[in-house]
Formats: sequence, structure tokens, C-alpha cells
Amino acid sequence: MLVEITKINKEEVTVVSSLDVAETFSKNHYDVMESIRTIEASVSTTEFSMLFNLVSYKASNGKSNPMYFMTRDGFTLLAMGYTGEKAMRFKLAYIKQFNAMEKALTGKLIEREKGIAVRQSLTKALQQSTENERMHGHAYSTYTNCIYKVVFGVDAKKLREKYGIGKKDDLRSCFTAEELKAIQSMESLVSGLVDCGWGYDQVKSFIEQTNTKQLAG
Repeated sequence: MLVEITKINKEEVTVVSSLDVAETFSKNHYDVMESIRTIEASVSTTEFSMLFNLVSYKASNGKSNPMYFMTRDGFTLLAMGYTGEKAMRFKLAYIKQFNAMEKALTGKLIEREKGIAVRQSLTKALQQSTENERMHGHAYSTYTNCIYKVVFGVDAKKLREKYGIGKKDDLRSCFTAEELKAIQSMESLVSGLVDCGWGYDQVKSFIEQTNTKQLAG
């Protein structure tokens, strides 16, 4: 069983797939889909869209088939009719996973809120230095790529390829709370160094050495 974080209507939420539910409860996926469609027929379109999201997955034969992602409330409605001791254990296990993932999502959202102020501080430091002019307006992206390489070992382009997102998609939404903390720590450090008049090469060398020492420690 797998509860995960995904985006529905541009908002990150915790979900489980109808495919996962079918496998866990030893049910035919077609029957699970039919049960979800029965729920769809009994609630409003708005209510349904808050509970279930129709997506697709690639089957073993390479064919693209439909499945639903469902929120905790959607899962509760669907699994309400699943009875028996085994089914109860599975439902409790799912609820435990939902709790854990919702806690992780809350932590992630808190870190993202903190990150806004940190990024604004770095942007201001770069604007007030000569770096932005020297880099023809690309100082922030250049320094951010440097930070990503230190934290992840690859730049933003490679990270986008890893997560399968485009240039306009929010890359930071793919990071965990711990990864966001690491980025913000580096951004704060870089902001302070830029304020002290350090140039890119000095900053790059320093944060690389700092990260190496932290990993060694």
C-alpha cells in the first residue's frame, strides 16, 4: 500500500491510487473503478473533484489505462463498504500512512513558506551587489544552480528531468521538507557572503567546502 503526495487542481495533497487499493484489498480494479463511479453519481461534480482525480497509468502491456487518485476522504467513502477483520487492518494501515504523509506535507509547506523570505533576501543581496549586472540579470539563477549542485549534485535542468517537469513548473514543490531546509540554509549563507562583497567563484568554492565538511561530519 502506498499513500503519496501529488498535485490535484494545483494543490499538493495526500492520495492513494485506485490501483493500489484494488491490489491491497484483493479486488478487481474494474470493480473499484465502478464503485468510484457510483460515488460520482451520488455527489456533485465539485464534491467529487475534491475527493477523486482521474489519471492514467501504463499497464504491463504498454497500454494507457484509467485510474483514480483519491484523498483520505475519498478513500474513506470507497472503503466504507469493505468489511471483515483483514479489511479493517488494511483500512487502519492506510489511515496511519495518511497521517504520516499529511504530517510530512505540513512540514514541507511550512518550509516553503520560510523559503520565500530567504529567497527574497538572496535576491535583494544580488541586486545590491555588482553580480546581477555582471551576469546580465541572471545572477539569481546562476547562484541557485550552484546551490542545487552543492545540495543535490546536479543543476536545475537535471532536477527537472529527474522529476519529469517543465521549465514553468515549480521545482521546489518536488523537494522534501529536509531538502528545502538544506537549500534555505545554503541560500542564507550565500546571501550573507554576497552582502560581504564576495564574488561567485569565492562563494562557490566556500559552499562546496562547507558542504563537504558537513557530509564528512
